[in-house]
Amino acid sequence: MKISETIKSVRELVNAARNAGKRIGFVPTMGALHIGHISLIETAVKQCDFVVVSIFVNPTQFGIGEDFQKYPRPLETDLEICKKAGVDVVFAPSIKEMYPNENLTWVNVEKVTESLCGKSRPSHFRGVATVCAKLFNIVAPDFAYFGQKDAQQAVVIRQMVYDLNLPVEIVVCPTVREKDGLAVSSRNQYLSRQHKKDAALIYKSLQKCRQMILAGETDVSVIIDCISKVLNQSLAIEIEYISVVDAQTLQNLTKISGKILAAIAVKIGSTRLIDNILVDTSE
Repeated sequence: MKISETIKSVRELVNAARNAGKRIGFVPTMGALHIGHISLIETAVKQCDFVVVSIFVNPTQFGIGEDFQKYPRPLETDLEICKKAGVDVVFAPSIKEMYPNENLTWVNVEKVTESLCGKSRPSHFRGVATVCAKLFNIVAPDFAYFGQKDAQQAVVIRQMVYDLNLPVEIVVCPTVREKDGLAVSSRNQYLSRQHKKDAALIYKSLQKCRQMILAGETDVSVIIDCISKVLNQSLAIEIEYISVVDAQTLQNLTKISGKILAAIAVKIGSTRLIDNILVDTSE
């Protein structure tokens, strides 16, 4: 496995692989790798001939007062995980390498960034879309892998790729969960033992949502009320939003129809957690 810290060197490595006829897979991460990231990497290794993983804590997607400074950065552990998983190149640039000067060009994806997490994090997806556009231009992958846990991010990136005619296929992989259903996240390590137990209610509420929809409930307000009741079983959970939206446009729904995304964001202590499920009523 090669470790590259510069744009020039990672491009050279990828170009050599492409000239050898290899398909390039790419997994963009902010490090602090866990089993969710590993599942993305393993899928990329299975589907591609040459896999690049980026490890870069992107400052432009963090808002004022968010956890950029304390975000975990266990680089040596991450490199060992990548090596064991069969990664060919880890691209681990510095902030100076990615943003050598004041950034004056930004990628703004409209409408699908306005709901869900976009309401409370207005600059977040501008940072996500911009850094992903930069990484796609640097690595030039054939396939890029994202997790369903970050459902809005996946929709935003797919929209960006479509609108800008970028030659990369976005592959969205299922959410990986702990035994109690909690979606695996780098931020889970911030949770105390009790808060982790409380966090299990997030997926429990989403399971209840799925059961209601499959049983024929179509009134979104009834479903949201039920989700809220499950979450409110813990006084530690502060609900940021509960939304039931169209899975493609992310527009709020009043009646269940077609493919929907039920999404939740909460705070437990100082830790913000998100989760979601997809339900296709047309099946």
